[in-house]
Amino acid sequence: MSVPLLDLVAQYREIKDEVLEAIMQVIERQAFIMGAEVPRLETEIARLSHAKHGIACASGTDALLLPLKALDLRPGDEVITTPFTFFATAGTIHNAGGKPVFADIDPATLNITPGAIEAAITPRTRAIVVVHLFGQMAAMEEIGTIASRHGLALIEDGAQSIGARRKIAGAWRMSGELGTVGTLSFFPTKNLGAWGDGGLIVTQDDGLAERLRRLRLHGGSRQYFHEEVGTNSRLDTLQAAVLLAKLPHLQRWTEARKRNAARYTAAFAGHPAVCPPATDPANDHIFHQYTIRVPQRNELQAHLKAKGIGHSIYYPLALHLQPCFAYLGYQRGRFPVAEAAMDSVISLPVYPEMTSRQQDEVIEAVLSFYP
Repeated sequence: MSVPLLDLVAQYREIKDEVLEAIMQVIERQAFIMGAEVPRLETEIARLSHAKHGIACASGTDALLLPLKALDLRPGDEVITTPFTFFATAGTIHNAGGKPVFADIDPATLNITPGAIEAAITPRTRAIVVVHLFGQMAAMEEIGTIASRHGLALIEDGAQSIGARRKIAGAWRMSGELGTVGTLSFFPTKNLGAWGDGGLIVTQDDGLAERLRRLRLHGGSRQYFHEEVGTNSRLDTLQAAVLLAKLPHLQRWTEARKRNAARYTAAFAGHPAVCPPATDPANDHIFHQYTIRVPQRNELQAHLKAKGIGHSIYYPLALHLQPCFAYLGYQRGRFPVAEAAMDSVISLPVYPEMTSRQQDEVIEAVLSFYP
């Protein structure tokens, strides 16, 4: 049986009528740019994130870029982040005029570690970009303390963690709630995905929210008047409508992902070669990806491909080793935990619509590879 890494067609079939009705309402009104659905989505996502403001934008990349632009970085200003993440995390630092500075990750959760962040801070450091990788939050209670102590902006890259929570001092805190800003991606493969690109920023800061709204509209708070030079980063009303139709299903989809992840972990428990993902006990992990670590990863990948089992490697080359960042001067061996991860990780299907039979096929395929 062939099993895809993600089956968006199966999701579409379940919610087709709801989404098409939402789209048709926009089409009937012909309100494609900044229509009523956009502020509605901003309100709903801000509420989910326990944030005061939501600012929708054109992509998850722009959701990172706009707050970095708002820092008014100068040449030589440094922003600390993880080397084990999607390219946009560091690419936006560069494009905002900053210098990416990498810090190594935790060998269990693969999230950036507070100690590594502290060690990377210099007088030129302006901000920290924390990635909540694969659906579980980093240690925000410690990282937030570090940011406050050094007077640094704290940006939460929550592209993979919508709805993820972490228990801090006995209370659940949401992804995006505690940073200067939190960012979200609505790329179609995300847990809450649009039918195209889309992103959103959340923040508790009134003044910053106002500036971010200007920056996404060419730097102007009213048409044809521009306080600063911004860009065009509006979320299409059609995409907001799709997301609003999908949003009521998000919690159900998340619970299904958790069940699938638990079933995998039980099947792989104690295996000498297959290392299931570790969940920090403080976290409510939403499993955007179910990522195992294995020896002979490339050979396993070929084995899964031959059996028709969907999979992917997130990420095969850590950012400090990317050719475009050679100017930073990092060499292999600088971040050993991230480098060990890039050589051993492989992600398996964990999407909500996956059947038990499909999951059995994946489990059998993985276990059959190792003697």
